[in-house]
This record gives sequence, C-alpha cells and structure tokens, in this order.
Amino acid sequence: MGWSLKNFNMHKNSFIISLSAILIVYCLGAFAIPLMDVDAAQYASISREMLEKQSYLQLFDLHADYLDKPPMLFWLSALSMKVFGIYDWAYRIPSLLFLGIALFSTFHFAKLYYHITTARLATLMLASSQAFFLIAHDVRTDTMLVGWVMAAICAIAYWTIQKKHTYFFIAVIAIAGGMMTKGPIALVVPILCFVPEWFCKKDWAYFFKPIYLVGIIIIALLLFPMTWGLYQQFDLHPGKIINHRPIQSGVEFYYWTQSFGRYTGENAFKEMGYFTFLLENMFWSFLPWIFVFLWALVAKFITIIKEGLFSPTTERISFFGFVLTYIVLSRSQAQLPHYIFVVFPLAAVLTAAHWEKILWNELSISKSVKILSNFHLFLMFVFILVVGAILTIPFGKAANSLIISFVIILLLSSKIFFSNDTLGQKWFYQSIVLWIGVNLVMNLHFYPHLLPFQLGNQLVKQIEKKGWDKEKIVLHKIPNSYAMHFYGQHVFKIQEDSVTLKEGDWVVTDLKNDSIIKVQFPQSQQIFASRRFHVTMLSLPFLNPATRDQETIPFEIIELKK
Repeated sequence: MGWSLKNFNMHKNSFIISLSAILIVYCLGAFAIPLMDVDAAQYASISREMLEKQSYLQLFDLHADYLDKPPMLFWLSALSMKVFGIYDWAYRIPSLLFLGIALFSTFHFAKLYYHITTARLATLMLASSQAFFLIAHDVRTDTMLVGWVMAAICAIAYWTIQKKHTYFFIAVIAIAGGMMTKGPIALVVPILCFVPEWFCKKDWAYFFKPIYLVGIIIIALLLFPMTWGLYQQFDLHPGKIINHRPIQSGVEFYYWTQSFGRYTGENAFKEMGYFTFLLENMFWSFLPWIFVFLWALVAKFITIIKEGLFSPTTERISFFGFVLTYIVLSRSQAQLPHYIFVVFPLAAVLTAAHWEKILWNELSISKSVKILSNFHLFLMFVFILVVGAILTIPFGKAANSLIISFVIILLLSSKIFFSNDTLGQKWFYQSIVLWIGVNLVMNLHFYPHLLPFQLGNQLVKQIEKKGWDKEKIVLHKIPNSYAMHFYGQHVFKIQEDSVTLKEGDWVVTDLKNDSIIKVQFPQSQQIFASRRFHVTMLSLPFLNPATRDQETIPFEIIELKK
C-alpha cells in the first residue's frame, strides 16, 4: 500500500539513530528524576504497599481501602520492585516497556496502510511528542494504557486484512489488559476506531461474527480475578467511605461509576468539563507536531469528503478513532490533560501521513505550504529559546554545561537545515533534534533541581541522613506527600486533629501552625525547617530565584513537649 520513492525514503539507520536517541532520553529521565506528587508517587506507594502486604486482589493506599484505578499498573510495578528492589526506576520499568509496545504497534499499524516512511515518521513523531517524554518518567495508568490500546487497534487492523484469528486473540488480550489498567476506555477506543470503518466499507459481516462471543468469554475470564477482588473488598462489606461517599459495590463502581458516571454525574470528580479543554492541552502535549497535526486533521477530513465516505481505499481508522474518542472524552464532566494521550498514536499516524504526502518527498513545495511550514519552524525556534532560558536560568550555574550542550544542539539543527535533503526532511529532523535537546535539559537538569522542593523528598533525605525514628513522625495539617511514603518505605502517620497529637511526636506541619501547637505543647522544639512547593504548579515567580521565597511555603518538624 502507498507508493515507492526510493530516493526519498527515510533511511533505516536514520530512523534507528533518532529513535535510540529518544529512548536514551526516556531512560535518563527514568533514572534521574524523582517521582512527582501526586499521581506517580501515589501509584508507586500503592505498588510498594501491595508488595509489602502481599495483597494482590485487594488494594490499599496508606493502609486504607483503595478504589480508583484497576490493579494492572500496581501488579506489574510490584513485580518489578520484587525483582529489582524498591526504586523509582523499578516502578517505571513496566510502563516504559508499554511505551515501547505503543511505538511498535504504531509503526506496524502505519506500515499496514501507508508507506514504510510514513510508519517511521509516525513512530518518531509519537516518541518525540512532549506527552511521551513526560509519561516516560511521570508514570501513570495512561502510560501503560496507550500500549494496550494501540496494540489492540493494530491487531484488529491486521485481523481484518489478513483474516488470521491469532491477531483477534491478541486484540482481545490487549483490550482485557487495558481494562485492567484503566477501565472500559480500553474497549471503547477500538470500537470507535473500527465500527465507522466497517460501516464505511460496508463490511457488515464484522458486526456479527461468532468469534466475538469467544472474545467476550476470554475477556470475562481475564477480568475475573480483579472483579473477585473488588467483590471481596467492597461488595461483601458495603458502606465503606471512598472519596467522602459510601460505596455499596466495588464492581458497580469500576464498571459503571468510574467511567460512565463521569457523564451521569455519579462520579465524585467534576472538573474541566468543557469541550476544548483537551485540545488546548494538546498545544503543549503534542509539541513539536501540534500545528502540523491540526493541518493534517483538516486535510484528512477534506480527503474523506472528496473521495467519498464509502471509498474502499481511504484509511479512516486513525481519523475516526481520534475524533470520536475526543468527542466522547470531551463530554465528560471530569477531564485531565493526559486523558487524550490514549489516541496520540492515531494523531501521530495522521500527522505522519500528511507530512510524507505534502512535505517529505517534495523538492519544491507550494508557497502556502512553505509559509505554514516556516511558521511552524519559526515557532519552534522561538519556543526553544524561551524554554531553554526557563529551564537553565532558575537553578543557577550548574546549568552551564547544559547550556553549552543546548547551543550545540541548536547548531546541529542549523546544520541539518543546510543539508541536501528536501525541505520536509530538514524540518522533520530539525524538530526531532531540537525536542530531544529540550527534554535532555529537562531530564538531566530541570526536574532533578525542581523535585527537591517537594515536601517528601526533603523529609526522607533528612530521615536517612540523621537516622530518625519513622514511627515518631506525624503529618499534621500539611498536604500529604506520597513521595515521602514511597522513598521512606514506610506509611507515615497522618493526623489532622490536634487533639490526637501526643507528647513525643515529631510533627511535620506548616510554620503557620506553630503557635497553635505550642499552646498545647509549650515546650516543643524545632528539629528541622525548610520550604516546600507544589512542583506541578509552576509559576514565573517560583522560577525566578529572586522571588522564589514568595512562592514557597515554610514548614518545620517540631518535637512535642509539654
């Protein structure tokens, strides 16, 4: 399928070198960056607690019943930590492997419908998107989900074309794995991809295949252990309070409330529920390809209209899969930026197919295309310079070597621009090099200097340095830090009510609470003092060393004495 322009094919070595460079940056981040509060650190803490308790069907979060995400991430992360030890990189290893599955599946899906160059472009675009650089170290359920879902989509595509049932069963296993990772969305996305495709191709037989019954049975069997665990933990003990609500059925919560309840209002979380929220966040999460993607999305829509909805040759899976999933997710009353990451492989395929068609193989391009592409490149350079300053200036002279590296990367990208490649090839490789440079600086300098401002990281460092008794430490009227529980390999006590505090406790609290506590414990002594910051809420005053103290919050550890 597709066409053959041998002189303009992406060389295999160029593909391997580019992908290897990106994967190296992933790995550097996985080993160099501490876990962020809340989600990544919380999931790592739950995985550690699962391993400690040896409780694999019933989940606990700081000894309390946990009912939010399915267990697959925790299962695999606990297994990894059992093999390698309690380390943040051990927690991340399974999810990194699933990012690899997402890239592998994207490549083979694109190769099935397009030219080999499109497949390589799509893989590199997906791998170099800011979302993938982020979730390679800020590991959440979405990191693993995107691998399961894209594997399912790729397998179904091969099944429909090659008619081998092996691919169908691979898809079934992937869907079940995705459902055990984040819920029914793992089934919904493949349906939204292929139901419109089969309708447009008038492949009515695919709507009523007996093998679907076998697939349903396999999924049900694979989901049974998780479902039984939910039943044991919640259905047999109705009324447990989760997120300030009594839960009568864990099974109902998982299969209905957590997913469809976001539409009905039954879900406890209601935030960012407007249509353009996810698209707005794509302007950072799908960098550096967002502008070309929007161009490609519109162009694909026009192509489908021109060629006819029922054209037997047009690839529509990526278009309908992305658009319909976006519509479904955007109607939810609770949205977060990473929800759309699950269909980024489809966005990458759309973008790559358009890039190859319009830019890659063209020695000379139209004036309008050149203007748009130059606009993309201009924005890239401006953004890179701004980001470079933001990433290197806030944390002082330690960044000098990285600044030099950053300049070298800029020069390298300039050299690419003056090569003998087509304009489309120049722009592509330049974007890749620049974005690798940005994330290299972020992973080796910015994040490692930012994360020490987390409460938990500071406390664990002091605990390990001075050998403090973990049983004495109590968190009081201060945001909980899952990083503290994970890195401290201990579930620290949390007491919000000052009445429950007792003499001898070492209380971690914000400095503003000091005078209140000393009314009850007048002889209390300060053991440690520092400043904390919620690192996911970056602000310009915090990034500016001169105004940073205005943004950070002073806290202390005090030993309670009467």
